[in-house]
Amino acid sequence: MTTVQATVPVRAAGVGLRAVGHTYGNGHTVLRDVELDVAPGEIAAILGPSGCGKSTLLRLVAGLDAPTAGTITVDGRAVTGIDERCAVVFQEPRLLPWRDLAGNVALGLPKGTSRSAGARTVRHWLDVVGLDGFHRHRPRQVSGGMAQRAALARALVREPGVLLLDEPFAALDALTRLRMQDLLAEVQRAAGTTVLLVTHDVDEALHLADRVVLLGAAPGHADGRAGATVAVVYDVPYPRPRDRARPELAALRAGLLERLGVPRPTPAEEHSP
Repeated sequence: MTTVQATVPVRAAGVGLRAVGHTYGNGHTVLRDVELDVAPGEIAAILGPSGCGKSTLLRLVAGLDAPTAGTITVDGRAVTGIDERCAVVFQEPRLLPWRDLAGNVALGLPKGTSRSAGARTVRHWLDVVGLDGFHRHRPRQVSGGMAQRAALARALVREPGVLLLDEPFAALDALTRLRMQDLLAEVQRAAGTTVLLVTHDVDEALHLADRVVLLGAAPGHADGRAGATVAVVYDVPYPRPRDRARPELAALRAGLLERLGVPRPTPAEEHSP
């Protein structure tokens, strides 16, 4: 794939969370007192055990749900509903089967975009994500990886200040997932948008992110019903693009896995056949 070039660099937006909490209608609290800042143009990966509120946090930033406590800002302005400064890519592509890929991507265009400008923008981003020549294909005619590329293009046509990704590669096979990670890294470098990536994959987080945010209940409150939600932030102090085999990442990986409940192997286990 050729080097990615954005039509116009995005004005990246910072994200701020202050004492953010969320309790569902059934009384179940998934987030409490979360404090987090994501700088403009940064990639932040959000890790944590199932049920800790990762996807909920993403929905709150997007304005798809409202926090029950605290405030969220994007570019210094409070999020009070579905936020036009953000775009979301979900785990499933969620493409309309009766529209071709270009028609699906066009659904992401901002209101008021002219037909000619919209067509140019759609074509550009489909080409950027490697779908040149597939503009008129229907979702059923392309692979899962290609459909997810189209979903990414649909988000990018908005030229969002913040791109929110909710496990976007989880349903893909291993090789396609690696290619999509590299594509995302290249697109982000070209467009400059801020990225919040929810993932269960520690290696994915370390390959893509400038910082890894580990969500979990405060010590002594593992059931999540009391206490704060701890957001432990790990810096990944190596430049992007990043070599997956970089040896310095091994210590970060081991530390993250240990915090997630996967203990380091003992010397005897390391040398066992």
